Amino acid sequence: MTTEPRIAVLLPCYNEETAIAQTVAGFRAALPDAVIYVYDNNSSDRTVDVARTAGAIVRSERMQGKGNVVRRMFADVDADIYVMADGDATYDAEAAPQLVKRLLDEQLDMVVGTRVHEAAEAYRRGHVMGNRAMTGLLARLFGRSFTDIFSGYRVFSRRFVKSFPVLTGGFEIETEISVHALELRMPVGEVETRYFARPEGSVSKLSTYGDGWRIGATIVTLYRIERPLLFFGSIGALLALAAIVLSVPLAITYLQTHLVPRFPTAILATGLIILAALCFFAGLILDTVVRGRREVRRLAYLAHPAPGGVVLVRK
Repeated sequence: MTTEPRIAVLLPCYNEETAIAQTVAGFRAALPDAVIYVYDNNSSDRTVDVARTAGAIVRSERMQGKGNVVRRMFADVDADIYVMADGDATYDAEAAPQLVKRLLDEQLDMVVGTRVHEAAEAYRRGHVMGNRAMTGLLARLFGRSFTDIFSGYRVFSRRFVKSFPVLTGGFEIETEISVHALELRMPVGEVETRYFARPEGSVSKLSTYGDGWRIGATIVTLYRIERPLLFFGSIGALLALAAIVLSVPLAITYLQTHLVPRFPTAILATGLIILAALCFFAGLILDTVVRGRREVRRLAYLAHPAPGGVVLVRK
């Protein structure tokens, strides 16, 4: 016997009293069979009361930060398909059925709602430039990327959600989600969706420079964790190159005079070569560890059925 997939709409929010009712109503109309969860992150206004009145299941996460909220949502909610969007009414709820259909029809593990905006107030210029810069950096480091890595509008399969160990605590979560999909080579897709200006009274919690710096640092950290051989190997190569540059004049002098007059330089070059070798072997050892971790994540991912497959109901 088969049944329709269970869909959960996950809405993380903080102080969105003026927008949460509109967001819940939008997803209720677009996905009438879905269960809508609002996860409040220490709001100081009436967000919780408004969300309950709108008909959502309201839960709370006391650890501040969007990453902490996503960790709690993914751990607690049981469904076959997860639709995640911010509770600020900026994402187009009407596009949700299209994203879900794309995920089911093509058996994808994640569909990203790529933001398309017309109003200038919907997306600040600094955010546009930062998005492009970080998207390009991710593509250079990991070989692939997405058009909009910072989009908070995503649809996930169960096997994505239950194999994703959320490690970050703030707005870096979208970057971590993207890297997780890229590293496990999951089938993913993108769908253009409208992006609206915030309702009056709703304020962005994202700091262009502060959060941008943390996101950039997160990308580099994830690169170090996921590609240690390349990361430490590159450092080792730079150290070895510096040692060679320093040792060339010493070698020429030695061939001419059979003397080494600059011992400090010789000692420095030797130390750099040793450090380069240590970096290379550290990267080699960590690469073996990462391969083991990746295999474990892959097995956890494969433990769940593909989206769109037959769902069996036992009597």
